[in-house]
Amino acid sequence: MQTPRIETTPEKKLVGKSLEMTLVENKTHELWKSFMPYRSKIKHRISTDLISIQVYDKAAGFNGFDPHAKFTKWAAAEVSNFDHLPEGLGQYTLQGGLYAVFIHKGTPADFPKTFQFIFGTWLPQSPYELDNREHFELLGDKYKNNDPSSEEEVWVPVRRV
Repeated sequence: MQTPRIETTPEKKLVGKSLEMTLVENKTHELWKSFMPYRSKIKHRISTDLISIQVYDKAAGFNGFDPHAKFTKWAAAEVSNFDHLPEGLGQYTLQGGLYAVFIHKGTPADFPKTFQFIFGTWLPQSPYELDNREHFELLGDKYKNNDPSSEEEVWVPVRRV
């Protein structure tokens, strides 16, 4: 695994769909399947990139890993403004801030290795700790659904210790 780049991102306006789920009852496929038909109807898109966001309960945080903990996942696209929101879609404002950005290569089945590296190896050895903000993946030009050559950016919210 690679050393991440550390980047500060501004607040982002996003339009998409959301579902509450747990890691045990993962509804990611269902969420993206329901979002994709709306993609072309979203006005004021900044790019063709798609964003997958995980919003964890502030009280529970991300510490004390619990696969049954509920969180909200969004399938979304970034927009310049919320004008002309298509019916059936919601809006969400990502807080922005300091992030460690990793590249995940491979299929969703390979994600446990990436997360193990981030949270089990890199984070404990870094001068950062997890911050209680949104986690997200940026699905850009190199993203290919379920393809072993797929690449996506994994953005992990951090703050200096």
